[in-house]
Order: sequence, then structure tokens, then C-alpha cells
Amino acid sequence: MLVTGGAGYIGSHAAKALCRAGYRVVVYDNLSAGHRGAVRYGPLVEGEIGDVRAVREVLRHHGIFAVMHFAAFLDVGESVRDPGRYYRNNVVGTLGVLDAMAAESVRYFVLSSTCATYGDPVETPMTEMHPQRPINSYGETKLAVERALPHFLRAHGLRSVALRYFNAAGADPEGEIGEDHRPEIHLIPRAIGAASGGGGLQVFGDDYSTPDGTCLRDYVHVADLADAHLRALEAMVEGKGSDAYNLGTGRPHSVREVIASVERVTGRTVPWTLAPRRPGDPATLYAAPDRARGELGWAPRFMDLDAIVSTAWNWHRAHPHGYEGV
Repeated sequence: MLVTGGAGYIGSHAAKALCRAGYRVVVYDNLSAGHRGAVRYGPLVEGEIGDVRAVREVLRHHGIFAVMHFAAFLDVGESVRDPGRYYRNNVVGTLGVLDAMAAESVRYFVLSSTCATYGDPVETPMTEMHPQRPINSYGETKLAVERALPHFLRAHGLRSVALRYFNAAGADPEGEIGEDHRPEIHLIPRAIGAASGGGGLQVFGDDYSTPDGTCLRDYVHVADLADAHLRALEAMVEGKGSDAYNLGTGRPHSVREVIASVERVTGRTVPWTLAPRRPGDPATLYAAPDRARGELGWAPRFMDLDAIVSTAWNWHRAHPHGYEGV
């Protein structure tokens, strides 16, 4: 089983889930954003996803039958500033993986996609039938790959499942792996960092049409995301056709609620300042996860925000500098 981007946040948790389920895992990563210390559940092969020859060699050498693809750039703001970088990596690089799979007759592909393919919400909660109109290069690149997948099915018999995450959060409940982005862009670890004496937290806008004026988002635990990837793979192996699924809890939480949760869990104050709204931030964004529940049998175990934050806090306390020194 090949996990591209398996040294990263969600990829490493998927690698653990696969290993626990009895699969032999091989991680393929260039370590540009991932961490060698996060690779604990199978060998690491360093390489570029756009290097078709190298990917083919890995597939052939290790007898790979399926690929979980996490290797992608994911900073929305950076994607707006440097769209070419995102198209080269997220689209051209992924096509390299798909070409290598087709050449080596590897037939199962699970794509780490995103709710950013939807763009501004027309309605909430968002189902898989929601219009896909991305408003940034990150969402556009993920949608471009989603749109390529039916063509690879027709041409090469390559089955695929695209999993559209909402807000990934938390860390391995057993504390073995966690979240370590450089720079950190996610709210929960930034709030934990602020509570731990790091830089202060900025809250972007408090005048939205929400109960407390701050944005509402759907925080889904990373271990639950990993479980969904495993279920998607096994559904394909058992004969299910290609499809796409939303992954979220269906319960949105505001920025203020996240700050309050971090304060409860840590017992510390989260210093924050108010900043203007960011362009393109919708007031409310959360999933209708019913299709994944019904067709994959997937149900998030971590429905409580404090429980999600607790796993992130436990990882941060044990690894205040992330994977440095691991």
C-alpha cells in the first residue's frame, strides 16, 4: 500500500490506520512539508510525485496494489499568491502518480480532496451535490484532479474515491504522531500555541451572521479521517464504484467556541486580538456527512470539540517543538 505524502499530518495518521488494519505500508514523500519522524508504520522512499519513473519503480518494487494520495500543497493564502506552484504540484504531480499507476496496473486510488472544491456555500450543511465553484487555486487544483479521475477509470480501469475534508483537527489519541506545520495555519494548534506563550492569536472578524459573530467551521478528527480512508479503500476492493464523500461531523463550531475549548482543556488563557475579515471567508461551512455514513459505514468517534482539542493538547505538551528531535 503506497501512501504519498505519508510523512505529513493526515497521511501519517492514515499510514497508522492501514498498518493497524494489517496492510503493508510504504510512504513516498519528498519531506518538503512532512517529517521523517512521522514515518513510523512502514519504510520511507524519498521522491517527487511528478517523477513518473520513480513512482513506477516504487509501485513495481513493493508490489503496490493501491495508492492513498496526500501529497499536495494546502495553504489557501499561498495558493492565491503563487498559483503556478499549486498547479505544478497538486495537478501535474498527481497526474504523474496516476500515469504511473496506469502503467503498472495499480487499480485503486483514494484522493485526499477538500471542501474548498465547493467555494462559497450556497446552502449549509453542504452535501456532495453542492455546486463546485472554487474561489482559490488550492480548491481549483483539487477539483481538477477530481475531474480527471473518471477519465482514468474509462481509459485504465482505475477506480477512485475522493474524500472532501472539512477542517482536519486533533492528533493521534495514543500520542505517537500529531500536527506540525511550518508555519502553522490551523486554528486549534495556533490557539494552543498562543495559550502556551507563543505568538498571539488573531480572530478575523466578529461581525458575521452567526450566533457569536465569528466564523463557524466543521472540525473533524484526523483519526476519523484516517478511518474514512481505510473504509473507502476496502469498499472499492469489495467492488464499489468510484465516488466522492464529504468528511465532517455535521456540527459546526465558532472561532470563539474553539478558543473557549482550548482554555477549558489547557487551563490557560488564549490571548487574541481582533483583525479584519479575510476576503473569501464564508460565515458558515459545515458538512452533511450522511453519504459517507450510509455507504462506507463511517461515523466519527470524536464528536465532542473538547475531546478533539484534548488530543491536540496532549501532542503539543509531549512535543512542544513538533517533530524536532524525534
